[in-house]
Amino acid sequence: MYTALHLQRLLKNELRTGAAEVTVVTPDPYMTYQPFLPEAAAGNISPRHVVVPLRRVLDRCRIVIGEVRSLDHAKRSAAVTTLATGEEGTGPQYLDYDELVIAPGSISRTLPVPGLADFGIGFKTVEEAIGLRNHVIEQMDIASSTRDPAIRDAALTFVFVGGGYAGVEALAELEDMARYTSRYYHNIKPEDLKWVLVEATGRILPEVGEDMGVYAVRELRARNIDVRLDTRLESCEDRVAVLSDGSRFPTRTLVWTAGVKPAPVLAASDLPRNERGRLKCTPYLTIEGLEHAWAAGDAAAVPDRTAKEPGRECAPNAQHAVRQTKVLAENLTASLRGQPLKEYAHKYAGSVASLGLHKGVAHVYGRKLKGYPAWFMHRAYHLSRVPTFNRKARVLAEWTLSGLFKREIVSLGSLEHPRAEFELAAGPKPPEPKDEAYRGGTADGAPKSD
Repeated sequence: MYTALHLQRLLKNELRTGAAEVTVVTPDPYMTYQPFLPEAAAGNISPRHVVVPLRRVLDRCRIVIGEVRSLDHAKRSAAVTTLATGEEGTGPQYLDYDELVIAPGSISRTLPVPGLADFGIGFKTVEEAIGLRNHVIEQMDIASSTRDPAIRDAALTFVFVGGGYAGVEALAELEDMARYTSRYYHNIKPEDLKWVLVEATGRILPEVGEDMGVYAVRELRARNIDVRLDTRLESCEDRVAVLSDGSRFPTRTLVWTAGVKPAPVLAASDLPRNERGRLKCTPYLTIEGLEHAWAAGDAAAVPDRTAKEPGRECAPNAQHAVRQTKVLAENLTASLRGQPLKEYAHKYAGSVASLGLHKGVAHVYGRKLKGYPAWFMHRAYHLSRVPTFNRKARVLAEWTLSGLFKREIVSLGSLEHPRAEFELAAGPKPPEPKDEAYRGGTADGAPKSD
């Protein structure tokens, strides 16, 4: 989205005259601002304000809602499937191009853990964030109404795997929300809720530095959150999380946030990749060894020109990705006009992380902050970065209102099955006959009775 946004500004005259066309192929008609997903899950921000509608901000681009199944850069062609191709049954359509910009981001990296595919919950999309919020409140409803202590304990046990930004912020915000929600249940107390964070390494939030990571662990444990370092998830079959230290947690909620991997489309292309599956790129954001091919973001292995150690690559995070897109758009425009390209170089500024309402950690430009100042910096920074003035105003208004009024504690889990009520009203479907010979009668030919 950011690359296309810059291109439609830089190529304004060419787009107006028809000399150029920018086509954006994307599975969703919106861009998700992922740093706000934990707050959306906690109910601090409406899910509609976490996403940016592409057709509104990219009004001079052609938007194609679909997925690139394969790329043949030698032929300058991409095989794309859309909702229409699925209805028509005609197979993928082929889009030809002159210049390729590939920035598909990443997907959740899963491991062959028994039961994970059946019971795991991701936290990378707005749908997953809202679904998880509804799920947590639904588990509290189950615990409040069941008479079985085993079901109650499993419903009130929440296991998060992965101590990076996604896992820590999601757990912290949801724990805050659930603790507040428990005051409205007559038989659930905050201490009844069991939260477990599982991290395979010896620290969490490595981006904010070791000192702030230690503080974050201390802060979480002070809130009765069980932080397990140097521990792995071995199995989650039958809704029982089994850890490498021998612990067993019957749970109905297992959130997997243990890393990401490049989007699958990279493997379905003839583009060069490194050992981690990311695209080999030059400092000019061109794809190594190819002409008319560009990349940025999580999928691109871009050399870090500011690093002291040779061979270092830019970290796959938003701080680099957003800045890369600007240089990419400028270089692509320069190449079309026969002008020299410039290298991408950005020294990592630091990181901020929220640990729930009024709590956070930050390590920015060598300065370390914690508690309320870090939380305030987290909100201020991301408010400044969220695209469009429209979204900034809406998010700020929601934060203001949430400070004046009580939290929303409603679960809208039925949104995931919107036709359930109508199907119930329409009545059950008649059972399918098991055999032609039995239609209209019983085995001996007698008529059926009610």
